Formats: sequence, C-alpha cells, structure tokens
Amino acid sequence: METKIAIVTGGTSGIGKEIARGLVRRGFRVGIVCRNEMRGRATVEELAAEVPEARVEIFLADLSVLMDVRRVAASLGERFDRVQVLVNNAGVHQMRAKVSADGYDRMIATNHLGPFLLTNLLLGHLEKAAPSRVVVVASEAHRFAGRLDVERFAEPGGYSRPGSLRVYGRSKLLNILFARELARRMEGSGVVVNAMCPGAVATDLLREARGTGRLGSLLSRTPVVRTPEQGARLALRLAADEEFAERSGGFYSATPGAGMLPGPGDPELARDVWERSARLVGLP
Repeated sequence: METKIAIVTGGTSGIGKEIARGLVRRGFRVGIVCRNEMRGRATVEELAAEVPEARVEIFLADLSVLMDVRRVAASLGERFDRVQVLVNNAGVHQMRAKVSADGYDRMIATNHLGPFLLTNLLLGHLEKAAPSRVVVVASEAHRFAGRLDVERFAEPGGYSRPGSLRVYGRSKLLNILFARELARRMEGSGVVVNAMCPGAVATDLLREARGTGRLGSLLSRTPVVRTPEQGARLALRLAADEEFAERSGGFYSATPGAGMLPGPGDPELARDVWERSARLVGLP
C-alpha cells in the first residue's frame, strides 16, 4: 500500500502541530515546514515517541522570504515524488508593521504570498497524487479586513496595535480568496481545495497581543477559546475525511454561528487577487 504524503506548514506548535499529529495517526508520512530547527527536531521526537511507526521530517524555511519558499519547495519536490495533502497553516499576527526581505508587508508575505507561492510550486506533485487536497487555515478575522485594494494589498506601511487586526484580517481574506480561485482552476484535476477557520484558539497567535497569553490559557479551559487539539479537528476533516473528498472551494468555520454570515468576496475579486499575487511572487 502506497504511503501518503502530507505537508504541514507551521507544524511545530499550536494548531499546526496538532494537525501534524492527527495526520501521523492516520498513517501519513508528514513533512513539516518550519523556521526553527530546534523546535522542528523536538516535534519530530515528540511525535515519534507517541506513534512509534511515525515518519516525520522537517524542512526549514521562512515563508515571508520568497527565495526561502522556492528553496523549500525544491527540497520537498526532490524528497517526495507526489503529495496527497498540503496544509497551509503557518501564520503570524504582528502588532507592529514589519517589511519582508522582498519589500512587502511581512504579515501579508508570511500569511498569504508565501503559501500562495509554495502551493503553486507543489501543484504538479498534488496533481500527480490526485485525488489530493489543499487546506488553507484562514480565520473569521477576514471580516475585519475592510475594503481590499488589489493593487496595493502587499505594500508595507505603518500600523498601530488596533490597525494590526485589519492587516491580519486582510491576510485571512486573501487566504480564502486564494483557496476559492485555486479550487476553480483545479476543477476536474482531482485536487480539492478548501479554506477553514479553526475558531478562537489559545495559540502563539493569541499571545502576540501583550497580556493575552495568560487570559488565553485560562479561556482555553472554557468553551470560549479552544485548545489547539480542538482547533485542528476541522482542518483534519478537510484533509482526510471521506465526506470532503469531492467538496471544493468552500470556507468552513468552527466559529459558532458563522454559518449565518455572508461569505467573503466574489469570483471576480478572487481572480484579481490571484493575478496580482502571481505577479508579486514572480509566477507567470
């Protein structure tokens, strides 16, 4: 029986680690893309101790740096001849504006441009493995994005702590629009693409905001904020459960009541975002 390959970005902590853990338990060979080698090796040891037959490898890259993304995509492509599951989970919520190595807003580069480029560079491997799946971890925070300027969404600029939520929301809106357009482009290929919101989860993203770490830890013991393991459940269903084998282009939310709210964006906006993103990362 062929071993299935899953790639998880940001798989050394929080939701990402729990997604990697869940996929290992389902028999996947997992490649974790991460920035910190020590944390990566610790995660490999942890999962191997829990699941003796686990096969987990780390691949180092900073997704905000496009050269890094191209390098790690090449490494993944050389290591695996096909990929059944790609989970774009890595993300940051920075309270202050920073500029990426390529001159873009670093939060937009990490949360959207890096995953956009990585997915495109691995599309051949996903098609070769079809039926295969792409899962994009987005957020209900996309509702705070405001009006999206397609030509300028990646431009660096200053923002305050309150303003950081708008930029983070913009990056999550871009995630959803990317997933929808990718699903449209991959129709009939056997590659299923969906975006999801894990709900409010007590992870490092929550701790980015000063003073919320302890609060998040306390709230994670209540229904208000979920644990990383709970936050990973929907992503794992989209990645591996049969019920989502042919459902593509959706945005699924674990946030209670979110299903009553209107969906984000429209097909034309999704196409425009794709074209602009492709130019920014240097894709044809």
